[in-house]
Amino acid sequence: MPNTHGTYRGGVLAARRNISNGFFKRNSAAILMGLTALVIAGTADLFAGLLLDQMEDYLLVIVGMMVLIYSAIGMRGNIFGALGSRLGTAMNIGTFEMSLKKGTVLRANVESALVLTLVMSIAMGFTTWLVAYLFFDGHTGLWDFIFISTIGGFIAGVIVLAFNIVIAYIGNKREWDVDNITAPLIAAAGDIVTMPMIFIATWMFFGLNDLSWGPTAVTVVSLILIIGTAIAVVRILRTKASKRDYSGESKRIFVHSLPILLVCLVFEIGAGILIQDEQDSLMEYSVLMIMIPAFLNQGNALSGMLTSRLSSMLHLGILEPRWTPRSGAWENFVLMYVCAMLTFLYIGLISFGASEIFNGKGVLGIATSMAIILIAGFIATTILNFLSYYVAIAAMKFGLDPDDHCIPITSSVMDLVGSAVLVSVTTFFI
Repeated sequence: MPNTHGTYRGGVLAARRNISNGFFKRNSAAILMGLTALVIAGTADLFAGLLLDQMEDYLLVIVGMMVLIYSAIGMRGNIFGALGSRLGTAMNIGTFEMSLKKGTVLRANVESALVLTLVMSIAMGFTTWLVAYLFFDGHTGLWDFIFISTIGGFIAGVIVLAFNIVIAYIGNKREWDVDNITAPLIAAAGDIVTMPMIFIATWMFFGLNDLSWGPTAVTVVSLILIIGTAIAVVRILRTKASKRDYSGESKRIFVHSLPILLVCLVFEIGAGILIQDEQDSLMEYSVLMIMIPAFLNQGNALSGMLTSRLSSMLHLGILEPRWTPRSGAWENFVLMYVCAMLTFLYIGLISFGASEIFNGKGVLGIATSMAIILIAGFIATTILNFLSYYVAIAAMKFGLDPDDHCIPITSSVMDLVGSAVLVSVTTFFI
């Protein structure tokens, strides 16, 4: 009598192997490029985490500094991650041109990104001052926060913008799908650049404060930055659209992005408040301080990577905007889990190793450190999968461009959710 049970079991196993092989074959390029970008991002975030661990004096002297730092990092990813997504879509549909001439897609994106950086830096300075005053009994002045936020934020923005253009140039030249690499690399660049620039701006602030005329200079510089930003906003709003080129695209991007970014700022501030509230506990363990930027960045990078892919698929008609995820969406979810778990494993190991090498504060074993980041990472990835999908679908349903709205919304929500998840899991273990 034939062994039907064995035959059935063998057939099931063979089918599973074929599905698995098919998945990895279809997504080999995305996995290779995505993981490479995520590992590079995680390694870069190691330096951001080490710098944060060394900023203890500034964090203690300026109450609310942690709120500003994480708001600035998140906003950098929101602005320039969305820019990268728009450029990726432009490449996929054939409208991208590697030129900064007036009327090109790249020129419109550059102009809008710089003005949005100035506006949001000022908004972050004001909001951080208000939060520090209301919730943490902070006494640092409004002009002081605007000075630090705008000086540090704008310099960081220019550097990240240049990096974004380089990625677009190389990706366009080599015909890469930049949707797989832009979000992780831009998020990492935002982390590794924003932290030192905020540090430098804070150092400049303290240097000026030591001078008799320093506080006046801080106020004057802050006012000049606000006036200059207002002029830039008026200029971009007066830009006229053209049917021949993309001259009016900068105005469209600015008008569509600003309300979303202001809403996202609430989530970024919420994430900063959560971390600020746990600052004393986190600062006891260097491994946690080193791990935080990388963990939050990976949440941003993965959500940005997923929303960029979904946006392009929606634009190209490959993915139907349905409320119930279809096979194409589920395959992308699995792709995120694969990339996330491998990347979080790597981040946990290098964070623990860096803490040991540099004789960090507090003793937290490798098993505990790995458990914290892997459990928190799995929970965060599950949330970002469904969040990214439904934000992209909602954008299409309401006639909005997913490239303008998805990354800022998902990144900001993931900053808040990721902070809450990491703090909760950390509290459980320690």
